[in-house]
Amino acid sequence: MTAPVAPTERDLRRLAGIVSERRTDVPAFGLPISLLSDLKEQIRCDVISFESFDTKRAVSWFGQAICGQDEFSIGTNADEVHWEHYWACQPCSYPDRTGDLRTVIKITDFYSDRQWHGTGMYCDLYRPKGFERELMLTLPVRPAGPGSVAGPGGTLRLFLFRGPGTDFSEADRALLTLLRPHVYQAYLDAERRRRPVRELTPRQWQLMGLLAAGHTNGQIARRLGISEGTVRTHLENIYRRLQVNSRTAAVTLAFPDRDHGLRSGGDPDGAPG
Repeated sequence: MTAPVAPTERDLRRLAGIVSERRTDVPAFGLPISLLSDLKEQIRCDVISFESFDTKRAVSWFGQAICGQDEFSIGTNADEVHWEHYWACQPCSYPDRTGDLRTVIKITDFYSDRQWHGTGMYCDLYRPKGFERELMLTLPVRPAGPGSVAGPGGTLRLFLFRGPGTDFSEADRALLTLLRPHVYQAYLDAERRRRPVRELTPRQWQLMGLLAAGHTNGQIARRLGISEGTVRTHLENIYRRLQVNSRTAAVTLAFPDRDHGLRSGGDPDGAPG
């Protein structure tokens, strides 16, 4: 793929405005619509959409989009036609085939215009919708908290679509690459505000901090001056309050902004004791 080009100073000023703006319009799922609108203005496109893909189940858990000035929900089930052609479509299935969730891709990274027009995905889905060009950003789905509409093991996809005409430029790709961490954080922030962590007691928060640091039940017991049985009881109460059934899920929900992965060996995931 072609190496990204550096954005201009004007682009960077506009990016700073997008990143620094405080978003209060948190929808029932997905990203704030104001953010999608800003992205659509920053990188010119006809339609911008944000969707959750679960390729194992061939479903989309949520989808939101803006076309012109109108916003709409794509629904919870992606087009059957989409899933019929998904694995044969190289840009669509690229994140699944390669494990690369960082690279912002275009259709022209994989196909010439003639090749693209001969694919089932283009003929049966993109052409009827008037889509010719596409820029796609992929994000991981963080382990779901209580009531999350994002499926386990899936990906989040941000799509920018254009009709016939000029393709997305390398500057467009570079701008979206720079915005990638902000888009992901905006999604996590929205998830946290949609599903706030249930209140824990000070003692439970103290225990959760040690758990997040990777300590075993025995180490936690010694640190707090309590028995391992009491630690297990605390964990059971925490799991019940957070509506989770594992150490990793509890830490993820309690500390959504941390880089997860218990650092030491710890106890088997999924068992309080």
